[in-house]
Amino acid sequence: MLFQHIIKKAENNPKKLFLIDGLGALLSAFLVGFVLVQFKDYFGMPANTLYLLAAFPIVFVFFDMYCYLKKHKKTGIFLKMIALLNLQYCMVSMGFAFYHKDTLTTLGWTYIFVEILILLLLSAFEFTVGKRLTRTS
Repeated sequence: MLFQHIIKKAENNPKKLFLIDGLGALLSAFLVGFVLVQFKDYFGMPANTLYLLAAFPIVFVFFDMYCYLKKHKKTGIFLKMIALLNLQYCMVSMGFAFYHKDTLTTLGWTYIFVEILILLLLSAFEFTVGKRLTRTS
């Protein structure tokens, strides 16, 4: 099965997941904090909310880079932590989406759902690899 093969490869080099997550967080911060702000009328979410949402992935970038660059024996625990942080970001994003439901456009809802879908998949993957790593160490 493809998913199991990818998980096995990630187990052999789990730090790459932090790099992937960090680059994704950087992209998310740019999209939410710059692109969506520039086109806020098309998405329907106020700029101050978008700036607040962009702060989360910026923090994740620093956490991911720390985990990627630092030598430690807690990779599995840190992978589970970033997975949980990503899930919390999903909940916060959805909370803001419902708070602004009267102004959020179809494009805004689409962006939120696509970002959440990507983060759910990534979080499940990170958590699975993190769980396997903590079992073997």
